[in-house]
Amino acid sequence: TQTETVTRMALEERVKPVLFINKVDRLIKELRLTPEKMQEQLAALVSNFNQLIETYAEPEYKDKWKVSIQDASVTFGSAKDRWAINTDLMKERGISFKDVIDAYQNEKVSDLVEKAPLADAVLGMVVKHHPPPHVAQQYRIPQIWKGDLDSDIGKALLACSDDGPMIMMIVNMVLDPAAGPVAIGRLFSGTIKDGQTVHIIDSKREGRVQSVNFFMGNQREQVGELGSGNIPALLGLTEARAGNTISSLKDMSMFEGVKYVSEPVVQIAIEPKHPKDLPKLVEVLKQLTIEDPNLIVKIDEESGETIVAGMGVLHLDVATHRIQDTKLEIITSEPLINYRETVKGSCDAVMSKSPNRHNKLFMRVEPLEPKIAHMLRTGEISDLKDKKVVSDLLKAEGWDTDTIKRVMRFDSRGNVLINGTKGVQFVHESTDSINSGFDDTMKEGPLCREQMRGCKFTFTHFVPHEDTAHRGLSQLGPASRRACMGALLTAGTTVLEPVLAIEVRVPTDLVGNVATVISGKRGKVMDMQQKGASSIIVGEIPASETFTLSEEMRGQTAGRATWNTSFKEWAEVPKSLFSTAIADIRKRKGLAPDPPGIGEFIDRE
Repeated sequence: TQTETVTRMALEERVKPVLFINKVDRLIKELRLTPEKMQEQLAALVSNFNQLIETYAEPEYKDKWKVSIQDASVTFGSAKDRWAINTDLMKERGISFKDVIDAYQNEKVSDLVEKAPLADAVLGMVVKHHPPPHVAQQYRIPQIWKGDLDSDIGKALLACSDDGPMIMMIVNMVLDPAAGPVAIGRLFSGTIKDGQTVHIIDSKREGRVQSVNFFMGNQREQVGELGSGNIPALLGLTEARAGNTISSLKDMSMFEGVKYVSEPVVQIAIEPKHPKDLPKLVEVLKQLTIEDPNLIVKIDEESGETIVAGMGVLHLDVATHRIQDTKLEIITSEPLINYRETVKGSCDAVMSKSPNRHNKLFMRVEPLEPKIAHMLRTGEISDLKDKKVVSDLLKAEGWDTDTIKRVMRFDSRGNVLINGTKGVQFVHESTDSINSGFDDTMKEGPLCREQMRGCKFTFTHFVPHEDTAHRGLSQLGPASRRACMGALLTAGTTVLEPVLAIEVRVPTDLVGNVATVISGKRGKVMDMQQKGASSIIVGEIPASETFTLSEEMRGQTAGRATWNTSFKEWAEVPKSLFSTAIADIRKRKGLAPDPPGIGEFIDRE
């Protein structure tokens, strides 16, 4: 569930939790529970939450960070009606659960809000239980920052020092209609001022802070300067994105970037109803992708369509409604599923020649270790990361020092290209050209021009032309692409489809109906738990089968089921559907029905 996911992520980053139990009004108005029954149910929720802390917290924090009704680290309330209570507020203002029930039964909720405003209870709980930044950073920095803690930077971060170098991590980007992008994040060290030039470490760019602001509730106040431990809102950093580290230093170890649990698996084509609105659509889409980095916008080079890709049909529905909220009329296509391609086996080196026939490239491929592919996709390993950190991670996975030094390209889709040549001339100056052919293949694989993942290419030999003019990008780029394609087809490739995890909450007597819907859509039921009168069914279902899921689920359960889906994994398309899937994807892209043969890419001596 969402609570479990958020709690786990907080504990992984050593963020101390407190608990707010919302929608208490529904226990009174809808379930009509007695005060005793209500307290029993709320105590069970607190116990469940503490079980999550027991499961996910590190040993030294398991007991220290458990929440308790008695010490007011648990607050109950209704965000909709704007009231909340905890034991401290109850003692101070003489309120009990009986007063809360009376307020709803006698329609005196406004009196309750006056006596126990939501802000007083929540803010009191936060002030009492959450440590100040200079205390929290002493135990959080070793977990969230992987640089040298004994260096001057490390000491400044641990001390939360105003006098240290300015170091801030951006955690959110919001768009102000008047001021443009606003970068919000935690300032871990130093002081930030209006007009200051900063370095965006992740993208190796500079930016200038036009104005330093601070949020008071939902109002943005201009303050001009803020010290370490604050949460500034900065104007002027148009190139910054959520997850970036910014600093007054040009070079330093970054904070770990924001990791997204999902990747876009469904896409739609979108266009304005009136062509004159195209510039406005471009601007709106640009704003959406800044605020929601899980939304990917690209232009299809062949059809010229604007493609928007998201994590599911619901994600794209929300995005299209947000576009329509700007009074822009749009036309969208039916949702389409994104697929991936990967290599199944390995092959000996294959040879391809450049278009002028004067250069020969030899390439082989094999599956990349899943752990390394995962680290490439999450950004733990990349061309931008500190070389020593990358080297240590690869050594831990069994790579030797020589192989690590010979890496030509890390691809963020989960692929790698290694230079396996020995004593060959002109390789170094040709690297960019060879990498471009590799990049093209990783963007569009051989079977149906979908992205590749999990491939480890080794560039084994190179026979270049002596003259520079005959071995430029226009010659080596296509040769590299053909060699990669030929190696993939020789080794054997397959198509992967996105599989979603699904969790359904339904009355116990309708469990069979839900299982029928899931299995009827090529899905599997993985687990079933009973909670009171409801059952929770956990399963998986291919994303391509989810377009009519809501209609069928509602039909089978008379609207009594609630469910959520999230991306789980990429799985091989079943053999029975393999040929049809490839033919459908190729037809959609305007390609010939059959994939190309090996002979189109491999040359003989």
